[in-house]
Amino acid sequence: MRAANPIIFALDVGSWAEAQRFVEELREWVWGFKIGKELFTWMGPKVVEMVQERGGKVFLDLKYHDIPATVAKASAMATRLRVSMFNLHALGGMEMMRAAVEASHEAAQKAGLPPPLILGVTVLTSLRAGDLQEVGITLPVEEEVVHLAALAQQAGLDGVVASPLEIKRLRETCGEDMVIVTPGVRPYKGLRHDQARVMTPHEAVEAGADFLVIGRPIRDAVDPLRATQEILQEIRSAT
Repeated sequence: MRAANPIIFALDVGSWAEAQRFVEELREWVWGFKIGKELFTWMGPKVVEMVQERGGKVFLDLKYHDIPATVAKASAMATRLRVSMFNLHALGGMEMMRAAVEASHEAAQKAGLPPPLILGVTVLTSLRAGDLQEVGITLPVEEEVVHLAALAQQAGLDGVVASPLEIKRLRETCGEDMVIVTPGVRPYKGLRHDQARVMTPHEAVEAGADFLVIGRPIRDAVDPLRATQEILQEIRSAT
């Protein structure tokens, strides 16, 4: 379901004024806005509503990981917030993921809303093989990502969050219907920051990503709008 404009801007800012400024400036140039732990912890649901009131879609990036009943209730609440997508950790297991799907779909049906896309977080893009080994995961990174993605698909999730380096293998294993949302994307010659497994936007789209989460290359640019437009041009050169 690759969008014509696959950019999801990571709204990782520390103030209401900054959030409003980026939404106003970029809303016509991105698919939507990722609201993560930093902003949601500070601002709560009102920041979701602010984006939506300005015509923006929301990817609620809170990475739920808890007992199935708790994650189910959180998933229902996210659905009632009318977010377009939200995520949870695939490491939470099959029962937790199935509970999330069931609760979200039930909440959507009751409210007369389209159900949001539910994504499974596989392996964070900041992690390397040694990091996984420290917590007892012995599979190579790519194998662990594919394993968790297959589990998420079996549980009824719509897609996964994975690094661009795993996209090709995910497509081969899970098919074209799985939505792949890709962080760890850096424009040509862009800095990696704390991302270990990265690609350029052009490379990620060519590999098969549906959506690209991009934050600092836009947020830290002298001209964020121009940076967004240049990234979009780079993406479209791959399609």
